[in-house]
Amino acid sequence: MQVQTNMPTNKEPCVLALGNFDGVHLGHRRLLEHGLRQAERLGVGLSVLLFEPHPLKVLQPERGIQLLTANQERLKYFEEIGVNTVFLIPFTREMANTSPEDFVIRILMPLGVVRVVVGFNYSFGAHGKGNPELIQLLGKQYGFGVSVLQAQMLEGRVISSSSIRKALLQGDIALASALLGRSPSLSGTVIHGEERGRLLGYPTANLRPNEDILIPKRGVYAVWSTINGAFVPGMMNIGMKPTFHDMYGTSVEVNFFDFNGDLYGQELTIHIEERLRDERKFDGINELLLQLKTDKIKAQSLLKGLF
Repeated sequence: MQVQTNMPTNKEPCVLALGNFDGVHLGHRRLLEHGLRQAERLGVGLSVLLFEPHPLKVLQPERGIQLLTANQERLKYFEEIGVNTVFLIPFTREMANTSPEDFVIRILMPLGVVRVVVGFNYSFGAHGKGNPELIQLLGKQYGFGVSVLQAQMLEGRVISSSSIRKALLQGDIALASALLGRSPSLSGTVIHGEERGRLLGYPTANLRPNEDILIPKRGVYAVWSTINGAFVPGMMNIGMKPTFHDMYGTSVEVNFFDFNGDLYGQELTIHIEERLRDERKFDGINELLLQLKTDKIKAQSLLKGLF
């Protein structure tokens, strides 16, 4: 899969999927699979157009965004699905002021689009004035087809990035996984921590989540990661360390089972399988150790059948 950060000089024909694709969830996958079928029918490749950074970060920086996937994760999922090229275009205020028709002329046409695939709620151009109906009209005017996919459902529920965010903030990993079509994940860099877990016999990798990534509800989770090409199970705590601190910023710590190695500075993706319990304050170290033992046994049992 190619990733292009500049507008191409050659207009190689393509089917182009438009959207933010945050999470590359089940609904996104169905849209991309539709795009693949169209591309195969037309004898061209499937491309995706993304803006970097996320438009909301430029237009409403005070709002803050909570992304489901880091950019590298999105690219990995696109490649797995069969996307041929990703156009990663810088998003600026100048870009934000582009009218819908200019967006088609200046951005889409140079990409060689023969067909565009969008979701039912797609918006584009200055102030989001462009919608699927308008892009269909512009497609007729400028000579490309348009597919508009309606809301994708799962057991009567609309599949959307916002519903997945809500599920994760409520700690509902089962619902988030169903809507994503896979386990949710959390990516970041391993940094130095207080090393208290090592002293307790449960050494942890302290994760600094990637910027703008959503952190699920505080609590303890059964998780796994791929380290040096190997599946490594573990348990993750997201919380405030209430047993040791009255006030402390949110921390993300992962205790990997049967793993020895230096992870400092490494970028890890933690896959979340199940929420084990709420965060709580314990009456001393012994009570905490008993609970950690219980958590580990439960996590090992849950993860045993995965690989």
